[in-house]
Amino acid sequence: MKRGLATLILALFTTLPAHAASCSWSARMEEDEGGSVMTASVCGGPKGDAHLMLACFGKPVLSYDLGAAGGQLEPGISGSFTFKTGDKSLTKKLELEAMYNYFTTELSGPADPLLSLLRGKGEVTVSADKYGAARFPLKGSGAAIGKVLAECGKGSGGEAD
Repeated sequence: MKRGLATLILALFTTLPAHAASCSWSARMEEDEGGSVMTASVCGGPKGDAHLMLACFGKPVLSYDLGAAGGQLEPGISGSFTFKTGDKSLTKKLELEAMYNYFTTELSGPADPLLSLLRGKGEVTVSADKYGAARFPLKGSGAAIGKVLAECGKGSGGEAD
């Protein structure tokens, strides 16, 4: 199913709360074109319409949807985004996934420094000069990310019988 990821994203957007104050991390199985995939997600930003999503496709993949602040972005672009929580910060290059209009990056694995940062306390601010900043709560992130990482590598490789 070629539209599986689009269905996943649509499902996430229609089930996540509309206000940033009510956003919290969750992890659940979502359907993808390769089958079911555990996905952790949270909403944030000034209007609660920005999203961070973590799924595992062999390696963990982090997706960042700018929400309304992103508008329609040009295919083929990338950006350097800084993830900051407390006194820790990390800058990572994310590539635009033009079909879904959000930025993604493949992480090195469970020990990736960005995952460590996202499993912290308080909140994380994601910012880029061109796209502004959005804040996301970290409450529940450790458990949600842990569920995704526990499922990493358990799949059948997306092959159907």
